[in-house]
Amino acid sequence: MITVDQRYHKIKVSLLCMRSCMPALLIIFQVSRDQAIELYKQMQIIRRLETSAGNLYKEKIVRGFCHLYSGQEACACGMKSAMRPQDNIISAYRVHGWTYLMGVPPKGVLSELTGKQGGCARGKGGSMHMYAPNFYGGNGIVGAQVPLGAGVALACQYKGNKGVCLALYGDGASNQGQIFEAYNIAHLWKLPCIFVCENNGYGMGTSAARSSCNTNYFQRGDVLPGIWVDGMDVIAVKLATEFAIDYVLNKGPLVMEVCTYRYSGHSMSDPGTSYRTRDEVQEVRQTRDPISSFKDKIIAAGLVTADEIKKMDGEIKKEVDEATKSAKADTEIGLPELTTDVYSKNLDGDIRGSNPISWLKHSSLNRAVNL
Repeated sequence: MITVDQRYHKIKVSLLCMRSCMPALLIIFQVSRDQAIELYKQMQIIRRLETSAGNLYKEKIVRGFCHLYSGQEACACGMKSAMRPQDNIISAYRVHGWTYLMGVPPKGVLSELTGKQGGCARGKGGSMHMYAPNFYGGNGIVGAQVPLGAGVALACQYKGNKGVCLALYGDGASNQGQIFEAYNIAHLWKLPCIFVCENNGYGMGTSAARSSCNTNYFQRGDVLPGIWVDGMDVIAVKLATEFAIDYVLNKGPLVMEVCTYRYSGHSMSDPGTSYRTRDEVQEVRQTRDPISSFKDKIIAAGLVTADEIKKMDGEIKKEVDEATKSAKADTEIGLPELTTDVYSKNLDGDIRGSNPISWLKHSSLNRAVNL
């Protein structure tokens, strides 16, 4: 087992008593072999999925926007491992990995990217609008998902199901007024909402230091307490999230900054080299990569062997390669589906006595999530 009992440099707090909360944050945490394998596989599958997505985009099979999560895998996997069945998550547009973690198989993710019927939203959502049970999607408008996350937390409170909502946003969205409006109402109503700032250092091509007067995002919640966690360490993220869930259920909302790094550009149209050097990216890959560092730890702890890792890597590559082939061969949706699954209660088509879209009928074709 890996015993985690010294992580003071991995987690910081704001408006919380360090002495009182550290036992909860730094309680000795033992990682079993099964947990280690699951976390490693999840991170590696997401890395492979993003590599495949990037290749499909370059082949012009994926159209429109495509934002990759490579380098940030420990954030999603650490948070997901701490979530309970009644917990929810909503995020921005870097969500291929989250979609997989919340129950959509690799083919469902890649088919959605390529606009095919087998996609989780039947090919209509694309890269930024994927959904799964308890996952309220990627959202294409910067910061717009955060008030929605507060609303999901309100629903949890109203239902009394002891669930929470993790509302994710990036450092590039952190100065949006709606973020602070959501903080305000969440604290006023003591909503079980964790506001998660995934700080990867750059909002599109603008560094955090050039856009924010205070880059300690976990300290920017006014009266909301905050946690900072090393987002390149999957176990640290898991521990911080477990603490955050317990806190918001009992005391109201909290801000959690997850400090991470993205290897790719902001999107596939951004080479990612005009505002940072290749040496900077390479240095992070070599010294802080979340997958490589976790692999080294679990091998050193005797939880797995190098041969077992090699075998898992081969199986994951095969799984994603097969999913990629299936997504390419999947069927595209046709024009008659343009107005299906738009409304929960379908319109009859008449608008002030006329029927301008009589040739396309609103109807319900599928379940909300195509699994």
